[in-house]
Amino acid sequence: MSNLRLINETTASSVSTFQATDIFSTDYDIYKLEINNLDLATAGYLRAKFINSSGSVIASSSYDWAFLDMITYGSPFTQQRTAGDTNIAVAYGGNTATADAGGFIIYVFNPMNSSSYTFTLSQSSTMHASGLQASKGIGVLKQTSAIAGIELYVPSATMETMNLRTYGLRVDS
Repeated sequence: MSNLRLINETTASSVSTFQATDIFSTDYDIYKLEINNLDLATAGYLRAKFINSSGSVIASSSYDWAFLDMITYGSPFTQQRTAGDTNIAVAYGGNTATADAGGFIIYVFNPMNSSSYTFTLSQSSTMHASGLQASKGIGVLKQTSAIAGIELYVPSATMETMNLRTYGLRVDS
């Protein structure tokens, strides 16, 4: 029996902001979000904000994140990090004019635990106009809120197509 349980699958087209609400519950402490079939109008960093259990997007400066880009062109490794941001950078998406911008995985830890911070671990690989690019990232929402969903967007870009699958990760004792 698999430890991953498919909870939700959603597709979107021609959106600037994508919201998946009510995908987290108290049934799991760890969630895996898979994003595929992503086609961006403009290359850029995929950003995330969390949605609390009341349905409000948390846009305060309570997010910290760090990111490592690994590319086949230019400088092979670049690091980015910030504290007190209004979102988390979770992946970099290229722009190849087809729905092959890459594969993206985001793990979300403790979203519904209102006595713990919510953490992310992300990784991606994408085709950019200049070559291949992979990335790894970590992030935290430094609030103790029950988180029920996630908002995804690329600043100043449209997601032409996107498919999001949400899995709960069962942990056997």
